[in-house]
Amino acid sequence: MSYRATITLDEEAYRFLMSAARENRSGFINTLLKKERDRELEAAILEANREEALDTEYREETALWDQTLADGI
Repeated sequence: MSYRATITLDEEAYRFLMSAARENRSGFINTLLKKERDRELEAAILEANREEALDTEYREETALWDQTLADGI
């Protein structure tokens, strides 16, 4: 499904869009937005991993589970 949106660009941004996107401005903008969404998701995952690494209680619990799995139980 596609949606229409009206946006306002300053002159410099508009010129860049016209030169970079050529004939498919919507496709170009969609690609940029998807890349930004992916970048934000990656940043959120990295932050969650950092928090997890600093959580001593969580690390101890997972170490116990790793040991249990290594025992074949």
